[in-house]
Amino acid sequence: MRIQESAENYLETILVLKKRQGQVRSIDIAAELSFSKPSVSIAMKNLRTNGYIEVDAEGHITLLDKGLEIAERVYERHTFLTGWLTALGVSPETAAEDACRIEHVISEETFHALKKHVSGDESR
Repeated sequence: MRIQESAENYLETILVLKKRQGQVRSIDIAAELSFSKPSVSIAMKNLRTNGYIEVDAEGHITLLDKGLEIAERVYERHTFLTGWLTALGVSPETAAEDACRIEHVISEETFHALKKHVSGDESR
């Protein structure tokens, strides 16, 4: 399933914030990404309309199954690529920034090949 990079970033941010603080609201996302509250509000409406998230009466955001699947995939790529680039000698800040760009465009095939290569298990 392909969705826009911005939607993937929002879903990944929701996942990261949920892991970090337990509950997520639009204001948390706005603060994390340094985006305006109205921009985040529009994005949350789109994600909700498309069945990626739900928002309860208190404004708490929960990833639905298809949103969680995308968020976990993007987060796995981000953490793997950041670690790999850092291990190659790239500064942690640059590695995280580059990983954020790469994670959205790399194919499944290439990502899995990289994981196999890095783990040293070329037979998988």
